[in-house]
Amino acid sequence: MAEEFKACLISLGYDVENDKQGDAEFSRIMGIVDPNNSGAVTFQAFIDFMSRETTDTDTADQVIASFRILAGDKAFITADELRRELPPDQAEYCIARMAPYSGPDAPPEALDYMSFSTALYGESDL
Repeated sequence: MAEEFKACLISLGYDVENDKQGDAEFSRIMGIVDPNNSGAVTFQAFIDFMSRETTDTDTADQVIASFRILAGDKAFITADELRRELPPDQAEYCIARMAPYSGPDAPPEALDYMSFSTALYGESDL
């Protein structure tokens, strides 16, 4: 779980590469999101961390960019892709809250990660 979380942080622009400085930063972050040292990061801990750590206006854009990578550069993502790429609790959280994607190129099971990402960092009940 920690390695997947590290990959996610790297995709969001955090400097947690495998060197002394990166390891120290990753340890700091893990202390926040996994205070019991269980080796797992819950999706709620991730959301809380991102809410505290990011105050710039690019946050939703950064999350959209991360989802775009997971979706293979498509404007939508499927539940199967989310389940393959994210830990189960994160995938199910996203699937339950993402609206259907209604673009012309979308299969019936397509989900709208862009509106989800925008709502996640806006005024929303997600």
